[in-house]
Amino acid sequence: MAESQGTETASRVADVLLLFTDGPDFLGVTAIARSLDLSKAVVHRILQTLVERRLLVSDPASRGYQLGPAAAALGARALRESQLRTVAMPVLRELQLATGETTTVSARVHGGRVYLDQVESTREIKMTVEVGRRFPLHAGSSSTCILAFLPDAEREAALAADLPSLTGRTVTDRDVLRARLTGIRESGVAHSDGERQEGAGSVAAPVFGIDGAVVGAISVCGPAHRVDAAARDRFGPLARDAADRISRALGWSGGLPK
Repeated sequence: MAESQGTETASRVADVLLLFTDGPDFLGVTAIARSLDLSKAVVHRILQTLVERRLLVSDPASRGYQLGPAAAALGARALRESQLRTVAMPVLRELQLATGETTTVSARVHGGRVYLDQVESTREIKMTVEVGRRFPLHAGSSSTCILAFLPDAEREAALAADLPSLTGRTVTDRDVLRARLTGIRESGVAHSDGERQEGAGSVAAPVFGIDGAVVGAISVCGPAHRVDAAARDRFGPLARDAADRISRALGWSGGLPK
């Protein structure tokens, strides 16, 4: 019984911390309690523990909480030791030079994916991404190409969850998404035209680990007027080849999993 209670407590603490990977910078007790269906008393106790360990800090002005220096240190350590990021960065630099646009690498995480790093375009008008923030898997090229290659049960579970519209172009119809994901699995490339971020265009390709499981994605992204359909068609094969190089460096045999 004690072990079960300890596991439940640890899960609640983890769930509270994970809320800070997306959404507003500051979260209050009420918002956290509502999101996780917990009592305010339980949430308050968890928050106090996290503040004591500097994983969170409180803001008296807003009566909210945000990630603290200990969380930042954990995130920085994770980025430094990420094999995917380490392997991807040299390839992303080459891809940025070949396309002239910003290139990114994302990792799959619980409930979505996060950008690990980027190589920014040298152009004055360019797209940049928010490293470390969690994004859902149904919107955008990096997200949908990860979603497309998840095991069937995990993919359907993601599609059964809430699919919020992030922009006016976000696809939320599940049947339309399923058809699109089938096409991504066949081509190995995903496209986006302002689905996650207004005014942005992108193309992405999945990255696989040694066992063929999808572990992340790389993308080429920029302003929609430059990264239009024609540009995405040009960049797609480049992104796919770059992703394959990264996958092979991670131990995968190459190509798309059967």
